[in-house]
Amino acid sequence: KSAGDQNLFTALYGSLTQQLPREPMEWRRSYGRAPKMIYLEANFVQFKEELLPKEGNKALLTFPFLHVYWTDCCDSEVYKASVKEDMQRWQAALRLHGSVDWLIAVVESDNKKKNKTNLLPRTSIVDKIRSDFCNKQSDRCVSLCDPLKESSRSQESWSSFLTKLRTLLLMSFTRNLGRFEDEMRTLREKRTEPGWSFCDYFMVQEELAFVFEMLQQFEDALVQYDELDALFTQYVLNFGAGDGANWLGSFCQPVRSWNGLLLRRPIDMEKRDLIQRGEASLLDLRSYLFSRQCTLLIFLQRPWEVTARALELLHNCVQELRLLEVSVVSGALDCWVFLSCLEVLHRIEGCCDRSQLEANTSHTVGLWTYATEKLRCLGDLCGLVSENGPNSEDLNKTVDLLAGLGAERPETVNSPQSPYKKLKEALSSVEAFEKHYLELSHAAMEMYKAIGRLRSARLVGKSLAEFYMRKGDPRSAENFLLDSLKSYVSESWSLPLTHTRKQIAECQKQLQKMDEYLQTSALLASDTNLSDDERRHFCQEILTFASQTAEGKDARVALSMSSFTRLQELRFRPSSALVHVSAALQLELRLCSLMPVPVTLEQISASIHFTQEQPGSTAQKRAAQNPDGTVTFPAASPASASASALELCEILEHSPSDNVLSSAGVACRNMHLLMRQNDSATSLDTPNTALTALTLEDGAQMLRASDVTLLPGNNSIVFTSQKPGVYTLRQLCATLGQVQFILPHLYPVVQYEVYSQEPQLSIQPLTEHLLAGLPQQVKFTILTGHYSVKKGDALQLSNTDSMPVLHSSTCSARILSSSLLAESALSIQSSEKVTSISLPVTPPYHTLEFLLEVLCHIPSCPARMESERLTNGQISRRSRTRFNSGMTLIDQKVSVDCPWSIYSTLVSLTFHVPFKVKHSLLSAGRRKFIQVCLQNLVFRQQCVFSVWELRWSSVSPVSLHCVFSAAFAPADAPDAALKPYTYDFTLERVSVSADGSDLSRVCVAAFHLSLCDIYCLR
Repeated sequence: KSAGDQNLFTALYGSLTQQLPREPMEWRRSYGRAPKMIYLEANFVQFKEELLPKEGNKALLTFPFLHVYWTDCCDSEVYKASVKEDMQRWQAALRLHGSVDWLIAVVESDNKKKNKTNLLPRTSIVDKIRSDFCNKQSDRCVSLCDPLKESSRSQESWSSFLTKLRTLLLMSFTRNLGRFEDEMRTLREKRTEPGWSFCDYFMVQEELAFVFEMLQQFEDALVQYDELDALFTQYVLNFGAGDGANWLGSFCQPVRSWNGLLLRRPIDMEKRDLIQRGEASLLDLRSYLFSRQCTLLIFLQRPWEVTARALELLHNCVQELRLLEVSVVSGALDCWVFLSCLEVLHRIEGCCDRSQLEANTSHTVGLWTYATEKLRCLGDLCGLVSENGPNSEDLNKTVDLLAGLGAERPETVNSPQSPYKKLKEALSSVEAFEKHYLELSHAAMEMYKAIGRLRSARLVGKSLAEFYMRKGDPRSAENFLLDSLKSYVSESWSLPLTHTRKQIAECQKQLQKMDEYLQTSALLASDTNLSDDERRHFCQEILTFASQTAEGKDARVALSMSSFTRLQELRFRPSSALVHVSAALQLELRLCSLMPVPVTLEQISASIHFTQEQPGSTAQKRAAQNPDGTVTFPAASPASASASALELCEILEHSPSDNVLSSAGVACRNMHLLMRQNDSATSLDTPNTALTALTLEDGAQMLRASDVTLLPGNNSIVFTSQKPGVYTLRQLCATLGQVQFILPHLYPVVQYEVYSQEPQLSIQPLTEHLLAGLPQQVKFTILTGHYSVKKGDALQLSNTDSMPVLHSSTCSARILSSSLLAESALSIQSSEKVTSISLPVTPPYHTLEFLLEVLCHIPSCPARMESERLTNGQISRRSRTRFNSGMTLIDQKVSVDCPWSIYSTLVSLTFHVPFKVKHSLLSAGRRKFIQVCLQNLVFRQQCVFSVWELRWSSVSPVSLHCVFSAAFAPADAPDAALKPYTYDFTLERVSVSADGSDLSRVCVAAFHLSLCDIYCLR
């Protein structure tokens, strides 16, 4: 406030108000808050005592922070006569009201000095004033040297004065602001006392916000409104918890106006006056508070925070009205939210260009969606969505809602697209409503798609589908529902999936899409989220259609079996899944019926595919089978199994002071897996699966089971297969009248084998080596294969002199399968050329075993190859002698005629001669000796040496034929009569005549001849 010479102040007022805010000042605040550079703007008014603040006045905006007394007095007489007295009255008034912030400005003018002759020096006037009024505060008196001139002295004086004025003004402001904040805190701490009023406190703290806004400290101003917002919110929450404050009663009055937010005014004085008088409703308070926050956020260039706060505000207001149990006309809140959403969007559009809006669509799309939802609610309420249009009651509701909007505000009267006009037009007719609703819905969907939020776009589409269903347009609704279904299936949203399928089923039924409708009905009949009555209803829909008569095979409807039954396990008997044609291979199929009632099938069949593979080659491919012959199928298809289910956990927060539950929530643990785009995933469970793919393969072989009743839950079905081949299970088909439930692929791959085997005969020794000269047992093994040995069937063995068959009356045969089944005596008859063995009756795919004794004679000399004829006339070499590592081997060929073949079977047996003989001619002077060494090859350490001396009664012969014979018997049967082993050799006389030069060579040759191993010498 300015006092003193008003004419002087008026002359300086313009320069003072312009130059004061040009230089910034550092503002240091208490409580460790960071200093800031601020520009001071001051409003100067003439001093009047009645304008001085009285005790208890908390109006910070009108508070006089600094009092300035202006004078240009240069005459001491004038000073003593009038100026001094006027200053004393001024200071007395300040002291009376406790004002300590003042300044005396003495202005020196050269013009006045020229007109006065008895003038004291300037300093004497200033010193006199300081002496009279500024004893301890000399800096409170400042002199100005002709401030209106442009001299350097004048400018320096003026600059010094402005600095002083800023400093004193900032000091006073800081001190009074601190005092004001302390008083405000004291007032806030009294909020638990009776009679405390939130509206009064609101006005006090808003004063502080206004001051900060005046200093362009918009962040600090915003903090004040945020604190008021938080304080009021806490009281509302406490009221909902049963701890209500008395002053909240004024905010519980019924809502009579719902004209939405007003953001086009810096300060909505109408609502501020209502708050100041304590007559504001909850919506009035919230609207005013948000409008101030919006203004400050735009000053701070944070418009996108406005949209986020607006969306939170609109949702919170709806909840607060419910907590306070405020009476609201039905639809009024929807109008208020719709108007508020559009008002915020228009306010943001007014301060941002188009490129900024497109780049920040993610911040505004929530408001578009919320406005769309509320407009839809208003359409439902006013009968604008039904097929028949609104009735009289709906029209009355519309009139009441429009009345609560009041008159349009002056700021939007000239705007053709104002929220008020849009809402009024949308509620005026069915066509206008549809136009605005579709416009908003499609705009929201496009925005969501543009920012990659496809789930939200599909949620809007689902609302559109419900709108089309209410309008009787199922064709348009189905496309949006199927699009939403993709997200629910891929992300395993169980309840939304069920609800959407019910809507899709209704669309398909109205559109007469029976194939798709039956598939969806099957999915719903197996859905445990529905009640039993609903599931039975959809199941009955399938049974009704299946019972209808239709002509031709093409009239059947193919549905996915995954919605009808779940394949759990397949068990093979036998467990190897490998049988011969005469045995039965059983496939036990274990199914879980998903239907709520028993269902009788005409047949259930398994499609099998024949594979051209050798028997036993499928062993590796049957790796999916367990050792017990079971194949376990996964609980879900590979496509749907890849989708992660929700992993939810509860979050409880307790108060640290008294451990009382303060909040509860739900969190998703695997959100990083779910919150991603996954539209490429497909599933066999979706009703829009191409039904043309659910067809049986043409020409496929089938395993069938007829008249099968599937009960709800687990069931078992047995198939039998006997046809030879290697088979792969490809498909399952359950036939129910005109409906076929098909499982097009079995995973994992399941194979089994039914084989057909030719009879086989093998003859094997029981020991490692067969010995010649001794009776040896050989084992005859007959694998009957597909042949059944009948009574009278016999094996015909060709006899040879070198290997006769020894038989006895106690010879028997064993018949085996997996174990010994029977034992029967053999009938063996021999003739000169053939040995006949009569076989016991043996079924197919069994094993027949018996033992025979054979004796291979040891030849007395190297065997000669003989040509003999087989029993069927073929010529064959019966035996052949060969040598292997010093041991004589004898190969015997046995010709066997089998009853299952017209050709003879040749079986080769190799016998080992158990002895080795060598002889030598020894000389002792003129005496001659023959030494024979017999070596047992079975026991290599046994050797028998025999020596004979040769004597002749007359002249020695030219050659001497010798035969060595040795009897032998097995160690376990020493009395056995066996043919002795013989060894033939011949000695010849050799005459040698040589001269002395060849004597050494001849002697060596003779010596060699006498010592070498000789079997036969000629």
